[in-house]
Amino acid sequence: MAFESLSDRFQAILKKIKGQSRLTESNMDEMLKEIRVALLEADVNFKVVKEFVNQVKEKALGQEVLTKVSPGQMLVKIVHDELEALLGADQCEVNLKARPTVIMMVGLQGTGKTTTSGKLAKLFKKKFAKKVLLVAGDVYRPAAIDQLCQVGKQVDVEVLNMGDSISPVEIAKMGVEKAKNEGFDVVIIDTAGRLSIDEALMQELKDIEDSVSPHETLLLVDAMSGQDAVNVARTFNERLKLSGIVMSKLDGDARGGSALSIKHLTGIPIKYAGVGEKLDDLEIFHPDRMADRILGMGDVVSLVEKVQEEIDEKEAKKTVNKMMNGKFDLNDMLAQLEQFNKLGPLSGLLKLIPGMPKISEEDQEKAQKQMKKTKAIIYSMTPRERQDPSIIKNSRKLRIAAGCGMTSYDVNRVLDQYEQMQKMMKQMKNRMPNGRFPGMR
Repeated sequence: MAFESLSDRFQAILKKIKGQSRLTESNMDEMLKEIRVALLEADVNFKVVKEFVNQVKEKALGQEVLTKVSPGQMLVKIVHDELEALLGADQCEVNLKARPTVIMMVGLQGTGKTTTSGKLAKLFKKKFAKKVLLVAGDVYRPAAIDQLCQVGKQVDVEVLNMGDSISPVEIAKMGVEKAKNEGFDVVIIDTAGRLSIDEALMQELKDIEDSVSPHETLLLVDAMSGQDAVNVARTFNERLKLSGIVMSKLDGDARGGSALSIKHLTGIPIKYAGVGEKLDDLEIFHPDRMADRILGMGDVVSLVEKVQEEIDEKEAKKTVNKMMNGKFDLNDMLAQLEQFNKLGPLSGLLKLIPGMPKISEEDQEKAQKQMKKTKAIIYSMTPRERQDPSIIKNSRKLRIAAGCGMTSYDVNRVLDQYEQMQKMMKQMKNRMPNGRFPGMR
């Protein structure tokens, strides 16, 4: 995951300084040296590292900090604030007030512009209930138009396909005109890329920009390309009015150096982050929350938002009521597992919870496999068995195990897990005022 190695280093460094009774030039210099090395190893630009360290030192050795009761805690705050400033400080989402809001996607070939255009379309449709039009403006790359049409089908968004016989400038104009006439809220223009930056590419993009005056021109860069991403951003920004960056493959870059360098060196904020290959795997980039994650403070706000988006509130309340009233069955347990799966990989969820211990990839895989096994075993049961697990005796266990290719031991494990949940709910109910959760009817 992004910033993983840097996060581990920072947490270790700050844990050490928290134990100091006061901050001095000596212990500060030692800590700042470790921070400098950690940032450089994370592939952060050396100029950015130098300025970051100087800023932290200047603020930490000020009289205001030295008079604090807990200088270690104050230092954590200073480092957090400086990280947030480095990542962009203010949250910079795309402004969707204009109707239609015209967004132009630009970048080099191979970074995933077409897929990211689809991800943006899905995000705007799902999170903001916007009617989105995708415009196929890449007339050069073989199958680019077909790919966008396929992506459009997957996210249930209309695609303007004018083929490859019309110029990209005309296609962009038609897209904006169609959006105005047919009541679309957002237009996303997928433009062509090249393997490297050339004059023909930049001129064509400039012509499109001049012809449709996009509200947002978003540059897609690959986090895995390191400091090359910064150079690409600088070059594009010299010719176009870039308003933001979408950083793809941020989940695959454990160092995250380009993300920590790009805003400071180019002035262009990161607005979205690609965190996976699925069309749901695009996040709004929040600098403050990312700083929290790097320093091991979790990200409860993002976790709550994820739960609100993916979990059916009515179903959740219904399940809680059944659990508290002793009517919770294996159908409900299965529904809970399905809901939990919607939240994404376990590793990603744990990072959002403050103070959670780091678990190995091996343990994560084991947990995911165990959940799949549990679901398979419950699916192998009859409707009556799911409703009343008490009827599942040895002969039924053998049949259930044979039906899902597992053993009766595995079936027993699921039944034990179910019983444990029931016991836990009874205990909770006994501790609650009037035997129910506050606010429950």
